[in-house]
Amino acid sequence: MAHLKPVPDPQPTPATGGKPSIEELERYATVLRMHCVRMLAVAKSGHLDSSLSAADIVAALYYRVLRHDPKNPKWPERDRFVLSKGHAAPIQYAALAEHGYFPPQDLMGLRQIGSHLQGHPDMNRTPGIEVSTGSLGQGLSMSVGICLALRLDRLADTAHVFCLLSDGDCQEGETWEGAAAAAHYKVPNITAILDYNHLQTDGTTEEVMDVGDARAKFESFGWDAVEIDGHDMAQITEALERSRTLDRPAAIVAQPKKGRGVSFMEGRVGPHGKPPLEQKGSEAWDELEAKLKEQTKALRGEG
Repeated sequence: MAHLKPVPDPQPTPATGGKPSIEELERYATVLRMHCVRMLAVAKSGHLDSSLSAADIVAALYYRVLRHDPKNPKWPERDRFVLSKGHAAPIQYAALAEHGYFPPQDLMGLRQIGSHLQGHPDMNRTPGIEVSTGSLGQGLSMSVGICLALRLDRLADTAHVFCLLSDGDCQEGETWEGAAAAAHYKVPNITAILDYNHLQTDGTTEEVMDVGDARAKFESFGWDAVEIDGHDMAQITEALERSRTLDRPAAIVAQPKKGRGVSFMEGRVGPHGKPPLEQKGSEAWDELEAKLKEQTKALRGEG
């Protein structure tokens, strides 16, 4: 099956020195998406569309924004990343594997008995995972707690905490308790990124439980809040890098498409929680592979 071919090495792009360019980040995001398709095709279960929608954000974080050290995952001064939308674990696993937290071949053990890569992140089994998540609504409160612990350890001026939320998280009261606590305790080293793709298992968020104007809600709690295109890499990196310079909590309301990168999944409710099987998996792989080749040629200056 075509979609079971090894994922290409993301490294053979021109070195720009220092931080990767926007074009390189876009290429890395495609590689992460290909890992997700391959993982879920083997596992035959999992949330592919939720992982694909967050790929650009996760690529920007791991390849450019986060201060982290795969050789020393517990480095005290590292930035922390909390995946509150834990069902999108495959996209984080892909980024961790590409950075050397564990061998890429481990990705093929997704959701298998005995594997350290379960359906939701497990901090006790997987290197690079800060907290175990999966039950929606808990990630932001835990992130605020981490920030307060960093303050006690005198690391708040060094380590930043980034928390990726889903719109489902914002339907839970604990998320807004966390937002209130961050403002009350004047936590400046936290950034909440909302993957506001407007879709969930039973339909659109507007039909199931309308989140409304998320930016205005965060602002009402005393946060700095901006709204961006969740797939515009320039907007993503600018918002992330700006957020760590502020003197108060920061919220980035990203507007991505669920299933981004695979045309038959983009913006559709049906594929949620369903892996790509057989022909559909091959189609998804082929589409992403064609995109990767196009991006590689552009980076190399080839016509």
